[in-house]
Formats: sequence, structure tokens, C-alpha cells
Amino acid sequence: MRALLAALGDPQIQYRTVLVAGSNGKGSTSALLAAMASAAGCRTGLYTSPHLESVEERLRIDGRAIGPEDLAGLLDRIVKEAGTSPTYFEAVTAAAFLWFSERAVDLAVVEVGMGGRLDATNVCEPELSLITSISLEHREHLGDTLAAIAREKAGTFRPGRPALVWLEDPEPSEAVRSVAAELGTDLRFAPELVTIREVVPLGLDGQRVKLSTPGGEHDLEIRLPGAHQAKNLGLAVLAAEALGFSREAIAEGARSCRWPGRLERIELPGDRLVLLDAAHNPEGAAALAGFLDHVPGPVDLLFGALGDKDAADMLLPLAHRARRIVLTTPASDRARPPEELAALLPGRQWVEVVPDLGQALDRALGGNLVACGSIYLIGEVRKRLRERFGVPAPASGPLY
Repeated sequence: MRALLAALGDPQIQYRTVLVAGSNGKGSTSALLAAMASAAGCRTGLYTSPHLESVEERLRIDGRAIGPEDLAGLLDRIVKEAGTSPTYFEAVTAAAFLWFSERAVDLAVVEVGMGGRLDATNVCEPELSLITSISLEHREHLGDTLAAIAREKAGTFRPGRPALVWLEDPEPSEAVRSVAAELGTDLRFAPELVTIREVVPLGLDGQRVKLSTPGGEHDLEIRLPGAHQAKNLGLAVLAAEALGFSREAIAEGARSCRWPGRLERIELPGDRLVLLDAAHNPEGAAALAGFLDHVPGPVDLLFGALGDKDAADMLLPLAHRARRIVLTTPASDRARPPEELAALLPGRQWVEVVPDLGQALDRALGGNLVACGSIYLIGEVRKRLRERFGVPAPASGPLY
């Protein structure tokens, strides 16, 4: 990756960068921070992964996704320069760095793909590193303990530069503290700096969050529902303060930001509601289950997961809150067979196995529906709903 970018003129060091790692919440945190940066007057690049519907969603400037022709041109140049074939993720990451440079962004907010230390995004030189929550994930690549995974994510730290982390569990906290000490990173723990004073849910329309930071008191509205988003917001606010953004820019960015597929409400004819959520690991599923505790009336569940995920720990908390469950196959060659998922729910009534996702969606669309378990699943559901009902808007639309 370093050799490829050197051949392209090292575009990744031509602008200021914030690098965001974590297990859950890194996309939401990145989107919120990018919106705040744009509101502050910065020309802001945002690189995230994976995408919901189209690869262009991953690359944005001031909330607008790159055009297909522009991305194709960048990828063609990158493959020609590479000599050897870069991976899909390496090529798209290099395209983001190159596009941001050629479009003269002031700041890029870059979400790590997996881990951190060896991730393709880690060739940039961030002036600020962020870590959101850490959970057991990608253990075959990152390690079997929270400490091992935390050390991989702390590989995004830089000597003499600040890092902000939202960690509360002692095991990963000590691990990142150790890495910071080795490197001489200015490490700060967000829970020690942010006090969430009040969270007022606004149903599926978002929430109002009052919090205090070293920069003062903030009374913010966000369009992202779910109690877990208050912590992501708190980390984004801390980062925005560290970058010198005004309170007005922070409030405007928080208010305007949308992030599709995260407790996203889609209203269908017949007073039906579909709730799409990117929960794809136990921590995300627990956050979703907690949110569903406050949703009135019964919900049905459309669920599919990839083979490397802890499906049992995801599915069981959600199953207790569902009237009917339809198990299906996400749009990925790494999908776990839904028959295996059904075996995790022995004796459970109203469980259907429908491997074909289109047929599964037909079966599930009876009442209020929650679709989750994989980003690949909800991205495909979004497209199919739009084909049939005209909603929601494409995920590549403006974020703010």
C-alpha cells in the first residue's frame, strides 16, 4: 500500500486526517465528525466501509458521494500504477486518498476497515486518532481477547499526537494505554471528559442529547436514534473541539447528519414500518434489542448473518422481542446458511427459513419489520424496497 501510494505521489499526506477505528459506532462517529467539519467551513472528505448499496457511498466530499465515472477513472489509474494487483479494499482506499488530494480537501475523516495496525487506511498520518467501542470480532485476524484486538486498533496511534478513545472496559483500556505509552501518544479517555447529562428520545426521528465536555455545555439534536449514539456523538464532539470547531458548527453538523442503515425508519403503505439496522455483532445486536424494548407493539424479524459472526449471541436477544422470525441469506458469498441459524432457536414457534432474500422479504412484510444481522442484508433490502415502493432514497444521496 505504501509503495502504491508513493507511485501516486503520496496523496494521503496532502491534507489533514482523522483516523477512526473501533468495533461498533466508527461509521456513525465518522459521519457526525465530517458533518461538523463541513459546518465549520472545511472542505471535508469522508471515507467509510463497507457500503450499503453502491461502492460510491464510501467516498464523499462534503457529504456528496463520488460519481461512478470519477471512481472508475481513479481505479483505472491505480491498477495501472500498482504493478501487482491490489486488493479490492486497497484499491478503493487508494482511490479515496487520491480523490481527496486532487479535490483539495482541507480535512479527511477516514474510517478503518478492520483492526488498525495493518489496515490499508493506516498509511495516512492522522493528526488525531479515535477509537470507538471494542468488542470481540474478526478473531481469526485480530486475536482472541479484547486486549489483543485493542492493541491492533491502537496501531492507528502516532507518536506525540493525540488520541481519543471511548472505552470503559478495563481490559482494552489497559491495552491501548500500554500502546500509547510505548509510542508517546497523548491518549485521552472520552468517558473521563464527557458527561452525558440527558438523553431525550424523539422516537425513530432521533434524539436530543445534552452533554458537557472540557469545551463547555452542548444541547444537541441528532437524527440517529438509539441510546448508544449518545456516546458516538460525545466522541465526535470531543474530536471536533480538538480540531478547533465552534459550538455552532458542532450543533449544526450534529443536527444535519444522516447515516442510512442505522435504526433507519422506512414507512410503507398500509401503515407498515421497516426498521433497518446494521447490527452485525453481539454488541450491536444488544444495542438494537435495548432500543426495541421501547418500541410499542409487536415486531417481526428478518435476520441473516455472515459465517464469521457470533450469530447465536446476536440472534437470541432479538428473538425474544420478535413475534415472527424469517431467516435468510445476506447478499454475500460468506453468508451463513439460514438452516444453521434456525438450529440456534430450537422449539421456537413462528420461525421460517427462506434462503432466497427476495422471497424472505415477501414473507416478512406482514406488519412492522426489523431487518438486521448484516450490512449486506440491509443494503439489499433497501434496494428491493425502493424497487417496490419507491422508498428509501439511495444510500449514495447526500449525508447532510
